[in-house]
Amino acid sequence: MKKALSLFMTPVLIAGMLAGCGPKDSSTSTSDGGKKAEDAKKPEKLLVWEDKKRGVALEPAIKSFEEKYGIKVEYKELGMADEMQKQLPLDGPAGTGPDVLTLPHDQLGALATQGLLEPLKVDQSVLDLYTDSSIQAETYNGKLYGLPKATETPVFIYNKKYMKKAPESFDELYTFAKDFTKGGKYGFLALWDNFYFANAIMAGNGGYVFKNNDGKLDPNDIGLNNEGALTGAEYIGKWYKEGLFPKGIVGNSGGSAKDGLMNDGKVAAEMDGPWAFQGLQNAKIDYGVAPLPKLPNGEYPKTFVGVKGWQVSAFSKNKEWATKLVEWLANPENAKIRYEKTGEIPPVKSLMEDPIIKDNEGANAVAVQSERGVPMPNIPEMGQVWDPMAKSLQLIATNKQDAKKSLDDAVKTINEKIASTK
Repeated sequence: MKKALSLFMTPVLIAGMLAGCGPKDSSTSTSDGGKKAEDAKKPEKLLVWEDKKRGVALEPAIKSFEEKYGIKVEYKELGMADEMQKQLPLDGPAGTGPDVLTLPHDQLGALATQGLLEPLKVDQSVLDLYTDSSIQAETYNGKLYGLPKATETPVFIYNKKYMKKAPESFDELYTFAKDFTKGGKYGFLALWDNFYFANAIMAGNGGYVFKNNDGKLDPNDIGLNNEGALTGAEYIGKWYKEGLFPKGIVGNSGGSAKDGLMNDGKVAAEMDGPWAFQGLQNAKIDYGVAPLPKLPNGEYPKTFVGVKGWQVSAFSKNKEWATKLVEWLANPENAKIRYEKTGEIPPVKSLMEDPIIKDNEGANAVAVQSERGVPMPNIPEMGQVWDPMAKSLQLIATNKQDAKKSLDDAVKTINEKIASTK
């Protein structure tokens, strides 16, 4: 979880005064109305900003691109969730920034609004290579700002010592947990006081963060206290009230407490992401992975999906060729190589049926659950949601406030915080 939160929930730190630094025409599609790379003059070199410790997966794609197009490609590794967003508004105008960079999708709205990213113009056949949710994640205000590189989302992880297979429904899981939870052992654990995880239950019952109107998120229409969200929050509260979750997994230390119990073999199952696999392997836990089971209403939980993508800098002097490079880096062949070298799961439709992912239990579970989930909102207003919802869910988890009042108060606070930023 720590990895996921650092990648996809990092607040945007760029000062508002930089909003005017981007090129004036960055709200349009690729320069010259989407002119093809082959029609543009070839640059001698393109620069890519890659995430730290990921260059090994980039090098084969660079080599094949150079061989095909005769353009030199260099790359530099920077922290994707922090360093890039700080350096782009400085290096871009100075002419030392990248042509292509990689970002978590929840940063796109803020950076695009500041004119730092170039909308992409690609053929529909290219878009059709990827899952709908991943393309949605790379779209802001109706414009495409990247092609997907990797996806991650919470899944169902179980200890095979206690479970032979994953349950089909949360009703089945609840019955199991009621019987199993005793003597310091727990049938199922989840960080549902953390909105990143709790949203899956609320959204699966009909709640939503911002209303999606034909691909555009409306920050004035918040569905976190509607009937479905309330049903989900009450279901979450039920697990805490009945003692199925220990008190120690609430708050900032909840993640480490849960991980400790799971890795010590005291938990039959948990809701967590692929970042948890390594710890379980180190602890020598024989674990299985599956998509999350169905909720009591018969729907699947709609987990937040985080997508890492390839973007084009608005300051690139070679936008057509930078776009061509993005297409090349994200294509199925190079996405497969990246998965083999880093374990990052690409949201490429054809690869989900490839044995390399389909036959890997963990990767397949993440791929399937990603299709059932919803992209974490990428508009700047999302930054005003996390804290009020965390406080609301913790009040519910500790039984200090009923779900309706807690959610109503949270939504009121979110609306006030959003209004104060306008």
